[in-house]
Amino acid sequence: MLETSARLLRLLSLLQTPREWPGTELAERLGVSGRTVRNDIERLRTLGYPVDASRGSTGGYRLAAGSAMPPLLLEDDEAVAVAVALRNVSGSALAGTEETAGRALAKLEQVLPSRLRRRVRALQQYAVPVPADRPAPHTDTELLMTLTAACRDHERLRMEYRDHAGATARRLVEPQRVVNWGRRWYLVAWDVDRDDWRTFRVDRLTPLLPAGPRFAPRRDPEGDAAAYVAGKASAAAWRHRARVTVHAPARAVLERINPAVGTVEPVDADTCVLDTGADSLDSLGVHLGMLGFDFTVTGPPELVRHLEELAGRYARSTRA
Repeated sequence: MLETSARLLRLLSLLQTPREWPGTELAERLGVSGRTVRNDIERLRTLGYPVDASRGSTGGYRLAAGSAMPPLLLEDDEAVAVAVALRNVSGSALAGTEETAGRALAKLEQVLPSRLRRRVRALQQYAVPVPADRPAPHTDTELLMTLTAACRDHERLRMEYRDHAGATARRLVEPQRVVNWGRRWYLVAWDVDRDDWRTFRVDRLTPLLPAGPRFAPRRDPEGDAAAYVAGKASAAAWRHRARVTVHAPARAVLERINPAVGTVEPVDADTCVLDTGADSLDSLGVHLGMLGFDFTVTGPPELVRHLEELAGRYARSTRA
């Protein structure tokens, strides 16, 4: 009986992975016959676990969604990964998740074997995150659920949006993606009135119900919603911008920067234009120097003067 119970737990653990398991593979994993696998599947069904079966050469068994959540059977590395993820969520910017994640983590630790509990507690005690340099805006979990549901169902969204200056306006958008960058969340949406893509900070918007009519989904802006947000959010914070001719292939420049730093436009096989910026001329000068390629700057005038000052300072630093 003990052997059968242990085998059922192992079978249940395998079925909880998101795939179909051929009976022959299950039999091989469990070291039993195909008939024993079929009998064990029936035992699980008797216990209330909904196991679906499909026929054919590509068929097999998989655990279906039921009316109740079955106990999860986690491998050692899976249990540690879940514990670490819950720990990170408890310190996130999602309002209302701290307490929930803390309760879930306490339940998990209570049932962990001692060897795993020691590993998890060591991670919690000795892996310390660096605090953010500024407080992150809290984002309501229910709001995220509302926005992602609108993206999934392709429903237009009416909302009130507060810009960085505090002015509020009503917007009508077709939500495409919700993007997480650092401790902030952004909605990428097609602005119906402006006939263009826009990004909206989730902590600044308030949905207005009911939802609007359905719309035909579009391709992500620039083919990558996350890269689009990184570029737009960074550019919005830049006080100084510049278009710099870089004397190197666009492909080589792209390997050294990410979308948050700027965009690269090829000119020919050996030249490209970098559209970039920064909050200060000092930062912009440092970023350009770290490219590792020759470049030409023709404007803005304040950047040209700043780079001339830097060139003189560097030249003086090497004189005997």
